[in-house]
Amino acid sequence: MENIMGLLKIRVKRGINLVVRDTLSSDPYVVVSMAYQKLKTRVVKNNCNPEWNDDLTLSITDPNIPINLTVYDKDTFTVDDKMGEAKIDIKPYIDAIEMRLENLPTPTTVARVQPSKGNCLVDESSIVWKDGKIYQDMVLRLSNVESGEVEIQLEWIDLASGSQRL
Repeated sequence: MENIMGLLKIRVKRGINLVVRDTLSSDPYVVVSMAYQKLKTRVVKNNCNPEWNDDLTLSITDPNIPINLTVYDKDTFTVDDKMGEAKIDIKPYIDAIEMRLENLPTPTTVARVQPSKGNCLVDESSIVWKDGKIYQDMVLRLSNVESGEVEIQLEWIDLASGSQRL
């Protein structure tokens, strides 16, 4: 637990138009990894538009270390097939947390992140102050695959006070 800035809860909400890797569908799950940490969602059987709503929590020591999201198709007798990947850029989110926002009306949009070559965003992503917490919803376009997107939400958990401050 040394040098941990806080915890980042990543809610993996759903997959959109994921590729078919089995005969007619896929059995997708998501792996989120950062440095030595690796977490995964449950498998959703026979669904190219799965709803996970699974919470995965990473310990953040350095916001510059990339967070990788990879979608796989669960196979029984062979190695699981890769269904695409994306990088999660948390720097704009961490910058918003470091603004130390207080007493804002809820909800308040505190920042907007535009899609660019440097991120995997499909559309503009808003960082929102709501009920004393800062959230960022984003839809990530999967790379190295024909199609597919994954919708996620970020939420900061501060270890010092149980709030969301850095």
